[in-house]
Amino acid sequence: MKMKSKSNSAPFFKGGSGSSLIRLNKFLADAGIASRRKADELIKQGSVSVNNKIVIDLGTKIQHTDRVSVNGNPVKTEQKLVYILLNKPKDYITTTSDEKDRKTVLDIVKSSKRIYPVGRLDRNTTGVLLLTNDGELAHKLTHPKFQIERVYNVTLDKILKPEDAQKIALGIDIDDAKTAPCELFIHPKNKSNVIITLKEGKNHEVKRIFEKLGYLVKKLDRKYFAGLSVQGLARGSYRHLSRHELYKLKKMAGIYVDEKQFFLK
Repeated sequence: MKMKSKSNSAPFFKGGSGSSLIRLNKFLADAGIASRRKADELIKQGSVSVNNKIVIDLGTKIQHTDRVSVNGNPVKTEQKLVYILLNKPKDYITTTSDEKDRKTVLDIVKSSKRIYPVGRLDRNTTGVLLLTNDGELAHKLTHPKFQIERVYNVTLDKILKPEDAQKIALGIDIDDAKTAPCELFIHPKNKSNVIITLKEGKNHEVKRIFEKLGYLVKKLDRKYFAGLSVQGLARGSYRHLSRHELYKLKKMAGIYVDEKQFFLK
């Protein structure tokens, strides 16, 4: 039988003196279990226990000395963080598993650590995809607050009219929400080919933008994400990020990095 906290306030768990408190969802993210958002879902579902007691309060704070389990499996706090850049091919799902038994990006990327994609690309969208077990970095790179640039090469079913390009650049209404202003470049020789730079990362945003104005996206390739490019990396191939790339990513995401210590590691 599952036990639930009766308190309306965030419970605190003591695990020893001198340790600082940390939000449970951040603890799970740092351990590579899931992003903070997904960690909150696990907590609400009653899948997380602290010191053998199930907690469902999203404000729960713990210490690193507390014993945390997810679905009865102890969470290991000392885990090597992994950062992998994939040039995603078509016909792969950007999830860790699929109920329809379709191919996922983890069928391509092999790692001894539990990693997951940072954000999502549609099944037939290709290009830059980052995979990691660093929950904090993943959360910040996908949060609209940090305005992380995503650059897409878009092939449309017809020529993009200049007036429609202007509407997109200024922001248009899709599903009762207006998109943020963005940069748009139309190829001078093939005006059905467009490069668009977005910073919000809304679900299916590129396709929804063009469909709103009567265009069909025939091909979509992400050229850059957070400054990362797959230039020189064959489709379906992947590599680990360099230390310099990781340093720039963390700075971009507002994560404090001691430059001297970082590069001495």
